Amino acid sequence: MQYFYQNHGSKDLIAFFAGWGCDENQFVNLHDKKDVLILYDYQNLGLDFDFSKYENIYIIAYSAGVFVASVMAKFIKNVRLKVAVCGNPYLFDETLGIDKKTIEVFKNITLDNYLEFRRKYMVFSDEEYEKYNKLQSLRTIESCESELKALQEMYAKQKDQIDPVFDKAIVAENDLIFKLESQKGFYQEKLKVIQNAKHHIFFKFNGFEDLLSL
Repeated sequence: MQYFYQNHGSKDLIAFFAGWGCDENQFVNLHDKKDVLILYDYQNLGLDFDFSKYENIYIIAYSAGVFVASVMAKFIKNVRLKVAVCGNPYLFDETLGIDKKTIEVFKNITLDNYLEFRRKYMVFSDEEYEKYNKLQSLRTIESCESELKALQEMYAKQKDQIDPVFDKAIVAENDLIFKLESQKGFYQEKLKVIQNAKHHIFFKFNGFEDLLSL
């Protein structure tokens, strides 16, 4: 696992578990007063970071990061809030998570079709698409392929250790990866729906703290 750390001198930390294929570059449009730790690239779950200096920790988990957070959060003290964003702890469940058809789409992303994938699955408008391409992940396709394989293996081994409880869940109305109807049944009254949005909802907000206050 890799991470990117922003120290703003706060006693509060937002631990953001990013999604598959992500890095910190995709979230530079977000600005916060709290310290921010962006976690990504889950080819393993090893993490060397000292959480103990923070009085309050807020976990925001996005996409595949919801599964990772559901396994790792119990090892982090002083967690005050857990927010799931466009994801489900049961990552590869055929109904609640990413179905087999979508996994095959992921596996077949190439340099020839990745722009088409972004426009169809990730963003709602042409304006968002332009922003997304400017703030794209700098990771290679090979790195993303290795991460997907590692996540599938981790899920098979650790799905019985999942803590599925999140305090709040945010889902995009038009998400084609984690379908809205499935998430309604799982999260119920905890669910907040972002209108006119696909999987990458982060152009709708000014900072991670906005997600905490929804």
